[in-house]
Amino acid sequence: MLKLRRGEIMSLQTSKGTMKGTIPALILKEGTSRTVGEEARRTNILAARIIAETLASSLGPRGMDKLLVDAFGSATITGDGATILKEMDVQHPAAKMLVEVAKAQDEEVGDGTTSVVVLAGELLKNAGELLDENIHSTLVISGFKKALEEALKTVDEIAVKVDPLDKQVLKQVAATALASKVVAEFRDFLAELAVEAALNVVQKTSDGKFKVDLNDIKVEKKKGESIEDTELVKGIVLDKEVVHPDMPKRIENAKIALLDTPLEIEKPEWSAKIRVTSPEQLKAFLEQEAEILKKMVDKIASIGTNVVITQKGIDDLAQHYLAKKGIMAIRRVKRSDIERLAKATGAKIITNIEDLTEKDLGTAGMVEERKIGEDKMVFIEKCPNPRAVTILVRGGAEHIVDEVERAVHDALCVVRNVIEEPKILAGGGAPEIEIARRLREFATTLGSKEQLAVLKYAEALESIPAILAHNAGMEPIDAVVELRNRHEKGEVWAGVDVLNSRIADMFKANVIEPSRVVKQKLKSATEAAEMILRIDDIIAAAPPKEKGKEGERKEEFE
Repeated sequence: MLKLRRGEIMSLQTSKGTMKGTIPALILKEGTSRTVGEEARRTNILAARIIAETLASSLGPRGMDKLLVDAFGSATITGDGATILKEMDVQHPAAKMLVEVAKAQDEEVGDGTTSVVVLAGELLKNAGELLDENIHSTLVISGFKKALEEALKTVDEIAVKVDPLDKQVLKQVAATALASKVVAEFRDFLAELAVEAALNVVQKTSDGKFKVDLNDIKVEKKKGESIEDTELVKGIVLDKEVVHPDMPKRIENAKIALLDTPLEIEKPEWSAKIRVTSPEQLKAFLEQEAEILKKMVDKIASIGTNVVITQKGIDDLAQHYLAKKGIMAIRRVKRSDIERLAKATGAKIITNIEDLTEKDLGTAGMVEERKIGEDKMVFIEKCPNPRAVTILVRGGAEHIVDEVERAVHDALCVVRNVIEEPKILAGGGAPEIEIARRLREFATTLGSKEQLAVLKYAEALESIPAILAHNAGMEPIDAVVELRNRHEKGEVWAGVDVLNSRIADMFKANVIEPSRVVKQKLKSATEAAEMILRIDDIIAAAPPKEKGKEGERKEEFE
């Protein structure tokens, strides 16, 4: 160990060497770690590649599923990219960016969550090879941006326009999205439910286009029965039961009042005491309360209401009066469900019972409490013109029900995508190969090193059909070579027919996907790769120190 004599000045070590004659300056907190330059980039690229390689085996209809166990021992079995990454509890900051990309893809278009992460990982892997050849990351990013612009232009050129309300096309799109799920054998059945649900809530906008709000489609799950017992209810299913045993459990031709107010005596906002000096006074006080509740119920009954659904509570006495009048009541219903009920039944949500009129009531062909599995649920169905519907998901086990719910969500999203932007592409890696072919032609028009980045972008796109072929037990290199040859001959829709392990025309095989999904996938993957490539310095703060026993004792003493 070097000992400094008195009067000697310590030297400060910097990235450029030793600066003598200076006093050491502590910039970062003790325990902070820092990774700079090439090493930082390599670390980030490696972390992203590991995430991408983890998901690669789940890509496509022949992809494998993952069993994820959280810290509490709860297990999740899924092949959905966004769900896998959410349950994995990723810690590395660069890898977390890919988790965010998958989440954004899921929220924006609902499908392509696995392929977007795989593509981002391949882009970073190829970018790493260019960085190893001393090509600056700025040039790589610039090349990727130009490649993305050309890729999006290609998607618009090759996309096929369709009728947004063509049931057959929508079913094929939904079935393609469901083909890679655990519930793939029921894809035709679930696709039909998803299309029916979407077409029930579709609305025409002022500019002649169509819009689907997925909030109008409630997905309610309940364990029991089989997947084939999943049903579309043209109305709303509430995971609630009728509040009083004497109330009717089934009402036909229902007149429904939706309340955002309690059927209770509201307590005043200020604190007050009532001094009761005799039993007569107490009796009068209670009778007054009962009279107020009775007036509320009489008002509801006077306009012909036979079903009351409220977001708030219902007093026990009010329940008794409602039951005597033969009115069914459900309480503590979620705000989102109340809003869906308004759309489904045509009722108005009332905040003051005094304002309730016959015009405010909604209608439904039947309201019934049914026993589903071990629980009771209320079905509000056979609505005349429902603008909100429910898909009641069933399945033999909790894991299956959860996976069906995720699959139905993806199917609804892709159907919505086609209705709102009626352009489709073939699947099976066909668009990726065609875009890669055109990017290679485009690269020859560039005069700088960006050309190499565009070629690497094309190479990354070809990894999608290569992984699909690998997961189907095919030889990936042979598959990509054959796809290249076919696309050179003008077969734009030649792709990997995973189910039959061959190269085929994917349009004829009815494997189609919305162009919106492909465009979002390209944008998200490219942006994620660019963001990670821009990082050349990682500064990680020291983790908080755990309190020792002495600290604990001191705290207790204080």
